[in-house]
Amino acid sequence: MQQKDYYKILGVDKNASADDIKKAYRKLAMKYHPDHAKGDKKAEEKFKSVSEAYAVLSDKEKREQYDTYGSAGFHQKYSEEDIFRGVDLSDILREFGFGSGSVFGGRGRGQRFSFGQQHPFGGGFNQQEAAAVPKGDDLMYELPLTLQEVATGTQKTVDIRHEEQAEKITVTIPKGMVTGKKLRLAGKGKPSPFGGPPGDLFIKARLLSDPFFKADGHNLIITRDIKLTEALLGTQITIPTLLGKELNMKIPPGTNHNTKMRIPQQGLPYMKKETKGDLFITIRVNMPKQLTDTQKELIKKLSETGL
Repeated sequence: MQQKDYYKILGVDKNASADDIKKAYRKLAMKYHPDHAKGDKKAEEKFKSVSEAYAVLSDKEKREQYDTYGSAGFHQKYSEEDIFRGVDLSDILREFGFGSGSVFGGRGRGQRFSFGQQHPFGGGFNQQEAAAVPKGDDLMYELPLTLQEVATGTQKTVDIRHEEQAEKITVTIPKGMVTGKKLRLAGKGKPSPFGGPPGDLFIKARLLSDPFFKADGHNLIITRDIKLTEALLGTQITIPTLLGKELNMKIPPGTNHNTKMRIPQQGLPYMKKETKGDLFITIRVNMPKQLTDTQKELIKKLSETGL
């Protein structure tokens, strides 16, 4: 949660008297009140911020709690509704001719917005006001997946902890959810400390390593070894696919070491698409470390032919 320095918001020091706090708020409220800064959304937010700071620092008990436990500890004990409960800003606002209802209750010439579940001065709680109540924090969960799970899609059960509570959530993982891709589960994040909607849960994929295939985005890479004679004369090899099938591939004569060959549409699928990545095969030519006497004689005869 973002830390709030109420003294800094009002522009006073921590030893400020009640009169100093009231004077500071009066000055800022006049500057940022919606009726004064019409149509300025930033001014509205600033007005709510300075009003919240005044609601805390003008109340002896709340100020003591805030000074003792700091912003994080204070907001664990006090919701936004608690902060404004029992606070009357109407006298200060009337000095500017705004009236108590112009901002909070919908009466008068001001716009309506809310500091929390209930207005400090009463009045209804409409949809526009509900949207102003901050939602809870979002959560991020990194989910490890095998290449096969990404290729076919799967279901996973994840354990999500909200402070002291744990919740099991079943998540449907679509095909093609490679590393970095995210799913958003609305309302499955942290609850709002102000009574607003909960945050969202984001499931982020992380591909596990595979003994045969290496993933590069949606493409797959595999390495196959062939003999020197096969590289010279050409051959045919079998290539395994991610889903267990085997494909035949012709290796042309004269294939060099580390030649890359491609089989289209045999990689990982793309999310929400019918296409797939490709399968790339790196051909490695095995050079013999030792030769038999017969092999040496044959190599010598080949060299005499100019090979």
